[in-house]
Amino acid sequence: MSTLSQPTKPLTLPTSTAISSCSSLTHMKQTHAQILKLSHSHHSQNSLLLKLLLTSFSLPNTTPSSLYYALSIFSQIPAPPSHVSNKFIRALSRSHRPKHALKVFLKMLNEGLTIDRFSFPPILKAIARAEGLLEGMQVHGLGTKLGFGSDPFVQTGLVGLYGACRRILDARLMFDKMSYRDIVPWSVMIDGYFQNGLFDDVLNLFEEMKMSNVEPDEMVLSKILSACGRAGNLSYGEAVHEFIIDNNVALDAHLQSTLITMYANCGCMDMAKGLFDKVLLKNLVVSTAMVSGYSRAGQVEDARLIFDQIVEKDLICWSAMISGYAENNHPQEALKLFNEMQVCGMKPDKVTMLSVISACAHLGALDQAKRIHLYIDKNAFGGDLRVNNAIIDMYAKCGSLESAREVFERMRRRNVISWTSMINAFAIHGDARNALIFFNKMKDESIDPNGVTFIGVLYACSHAGLVDEGREIFASMTNEYNIPPKYEHYGCMVDLFGRANLLREVLELVETMPFAPNVVIWGSLMAACRVHGEIELAEFAAKQLLQLDPDHDGALVLLSNIYAKDKRWQDVGELRKSMKERGILKERACSRIEMNNEVFEFLTADRSHKQTDQIYEKLNEVISELKPAGYVPDIHSALVDLEDEEKREVILWHSEKLALCYGLISSKKDSCIRIVKNLRVCEDCHNFIKLVSKVYAREIVIRDRTRFHHYRDGVCSCKDYW
Repeated sequence: MSTLSQPTKPLTLPTSTAISSCSSLTHMKQTHAQILKLSHSHHSQNSLLLKLLLTSFSLPNTTPSSLYYALSIFSQIPAPPSHVSNKFIRALSRSHRPKHALKVFLKMLNEGLTIDRFSFPPILKAIARAEGLLEGMQVHGLGTKLGFGSDPFVQTGLVGLYGACRRILDARLMFDKMSYRDIVPWSVMIDGYFQNGLFDDVLNLFEEMKMSNVEPDEMVLSKILSACGRAGNLSYGEAVHEFIIDNNVALDAHLQSTLITMYANCGCMDMAKGLFDKVLLKNLVVSTAMVSGYSRAGQVEDARLIFDQIVEKDLICWSAMISGYAENNHPQEALKLFNEMQVCGMKPDKVTMLSVISACAHLGALDQAKRIHLYIDKNAFGGDLRVNNAIIDMYAKCGSLESAREVFERMRRRNVISWTSMINAFAIHGDARNALIFFNKMKDESIDPNGVTFIGVLYACSHAGLVDEGREIFASMTNEYNIPPKYEHYGCMVDLFGRANLLREVLELVETMPFAPNVVIWGSLMAACRVHGEIELAEFAAKQLLQLDPDHDGALVLLSNIYAKDKRWQDVGELRKSMKERGILKERACSRIEMNNEVFEFLTADRSHKQTDQIYEKLNEVISELKPAGYVPDIHSALVDLEDEEKREVILWHSEKLALCYGLISSKKDSCIRIVKNLRVCEDCHNFIKLVSKVYAREIVIRDRTRFHHYRDGVCSCKDYW
């Protein structure tokens, strides 16, 4: 028995309803194929293609692929109506590829299609987003030629175009020409100033807007508050907040977020927190602003609390927290968080890597630095100029001048920051000769030094005792480069003369400065007096400094040490009692050493390490080994009123000695021991480490507060001049 087959339903042209129901690119392509296959009339085909094109603009998930496909449909339609072309330009102007709108506009021109006043705003918006200044100027000329030059919609589009293309004066000229200005052109002009970083102009224009009796909307107010936050103008931001309250402006989620961000950026964290706590649904933007605000205020614990509450973190959020740690003297936490970020599958960008490099530089751990550098090269950040400049600084601060120089030599492009970074590297390592060679090389390559460059060169001269060279370089700032010296440059010169015991020249320099001496100048003079035992002058400098900053802990401690060195124990006691009563604490000495991919910290007389017993046993052994080489603990370095034996113990338990002994028991005999100390190395430790380098045949590198000391064969690179 045979089976009868069902008759096949004939294919028919898709109806307008069927075309409108297309919900995906695949569905569109199927419908397009039916139109091309079944349509026998050009008129009906074009009509259906137009409907299909219009449908493509409203797909629920518009993608670059769907827009490219729409362009191909558009190219098949001869003489499309102007309203369709304008609508297509508008859709493309909002897409990921706004420059494609020009293809539609050019088709309209080439085929003689009508260009009306509604064609210009979307094409100008598209060109503005693509920052196509030349094309924009051509469209401007065409609009004027066609008689649309005074149309407010066209003029508003031109204001936006010139603002987006960094031609802010042209934008303002067009804005000022407008005979009618509602809220839209004001908003576009304000946005132009904002995008060009002209935040004061944003606020001035807002005042003009209020005087013109144009009521700002939520978007304008948000932009004004953002400008206040970026400029750090808290008082104006508070005034805008009052305006919002007084005028009963609805505080929607966006405006609320902007207010919180403004207060956070201005460092007013109490107000920011008060508003933040009232927000029920805390979005990522405002939470990240709180993280950044707390970090800038030095409240990293509060920043981390907010950070940990964020469920879905983006790259900006991770970078803000890493930067917060890096900038607030928590380098290990920054690097740890960077590792956590990678575990979460989040890839860093250049901004993140700059914070990571900064944290590694601060930590001073060379092995960590090498791993970070490897990661940078592996992930294609190594070609970036800013990243390379930061790597030079990182290696220099981690004690490897050779690696810093290798990075510099491999760079295809260098700017003044590259040269300055290398000069600073030589300076902090005490290599004044190469600092001066590179300073002259950069000038030979027609790269003018800037103010920071001169600080580095003068610093190098100061720490090498190159008085004549320093004088000549300081004079060249104004004579050759027209760079007026700032406090930092005068501070270097005070340090240079002071170290050379030219105290009369120091006083002459201070008296002839074009501005009153600040904390840096008096501090440099105090340090020079300490070296040369000039007690009276030190007291005078300290008095001047403490008038400027009564709670300056460094000055108080330095003055106390000067008194102690002169055995004025009563003055020491009174000064330290005063500090205690005022809650001023001396910064605790701390030394770090990297061992087996881990960084260990030691304080004075520290007993927290799990190998404490072995460390102190090694210390006693080292002392015994150094005695035949002439080591005697310098009890004068113990600036406290104790019995000699107690002073001896205090000296021997300094943090860098403990870190060094841990390095001796934990590292290979032919490896370099690297230590980072937060304060200046004392004279006893300096002599102790020199002898260790000779007796144990070890290279030792110490980074203290101001410079590096490279110890080898009983000699230090600073030549005992530090």
